[in-house]
Amino acid sequence: MLASQIVNMAAAACRKVRSLVTPSRRLSTTQFGEPESSSGIQSPVVRARRTRKEPSGFSVLLFPGQGSQFVGMGRGLWKYPNVKEMFSVAQKILGYDLLSLCLEGPEEELQKTVHCQPAVFVTSLAAVEKLHHENPKAIETCVAAAGFSVGEFAALVFSGAINFAEALYAVKVRAEAMQKASELVPSGMLSVIGKPQAQYKHACVQAKEHCKSLGVQDPVCSVANYLFPDGRVIAGHQQALDFLQQNSRRLHFIRTKPLPVSGAFHTELMASAAEPLREVLRQVEVRRPEISVYANVDGKRYMSESHVRRQLVKQLASPVKWEQTLHEIYERTQGETFPHTYEVGPGKQLGATLQKCNRRAFQMYTHVEVTTHEE
Repeated sequence: MLASQIVNMAAAACRKVRSLVTPSRRLSTTQFGEPESSSGIQSPVVRARRTRKEPSGFSVLLFPGQGSQFVGMGRGLWKYPNVKEMFSVAQKILGYDLLSLCLEGPEEELQKTVHCQPAVFVTSLAAVEKLHHENPKAIETCVAAAGFSVGEFAALVFSGAINFAEALYAVKVRAEAMQKASELVPSGMLSVIGKPQAQYKHACVQAKEHCKSLGVQDPVCSVANYLFPDGRVIAGHQQALDFLQQNSRRLHFIRTKPLPVSGAFHTELMASAAEPLREVLRQVEVRRPEISVYANVDGKRYMSESHVRRQLVKQLASPVKWEQTLHEIYERTQGETFPHTYEVGPGKQLGATLQKCNRRAFQMYTHVEVTTHEE
């Protein structure tokens, strides 16, 4: 079914969901600088924000990715405006009860790539509704956003670049294509924390040579996620990851941990997933983000509609440069204050990476809970 047909089917419910793109989202901004309206006319909101020069008066939103999901997420969000409509739209687009899966599981179903990516996407934007209800200033003063992997789609919806329903359909297609690509060869992802002398790329070369000795044709092993200094996720053929674990001490790895994912995401093993995503992104409407949104591919801001489409496709088989993204967002001169940072969505992994990359920025960090209790 075409994206346009899906969106038309969900149009009625989606009108309310569009309130996620609040009036403040319709302002284009420079990084912690002076925002201007897209029409060039200064609105009252713009004039008010121009008088505020301290970055501590602004906010940044971070959206988590696959791996942050857990059964029960969303239980603390149901009462907030628009959340019911969001999950209603999701049921129409996905063809199953996403809310029930988030709240009740079963866990093995929620963990599947085809389910967890839409689940994290919708739950994260529902968390935005909670933040907007409890702290509207955090939304009104937001000047930048970034999302980890599938979280980038949520960041773009929040920025006004893509409509909620269309983005969710793109996430659905993306997740299905990534799941299919994962099933082609035994592969996976390995979280690695290394000593300062660890050489990750050289370790991957050694792992690929080992694979060749086993008869593996065109082995893949590369850094898939740059998380924080000495923190990486390496992905590729399963034989390569086994080699890294077995030789971790010699490679100066302090800790290695396999991730519960179905394949080698953000490596060339995902190349077959690119065309389905490219095709669906041709069908959906994409606009220039109205706040600064940073791309996983290079840590730089999205500049145009074509840039968004191009980088989202490229992201599938390219490493997530999250550490570089955080440096780009929070770089500032000595003595300059930091913005408020909110992690909106399940888990606190992005806060943990921020703490390791920039302790001073982390002092202004808050996690928006997606359950009814503190975890």
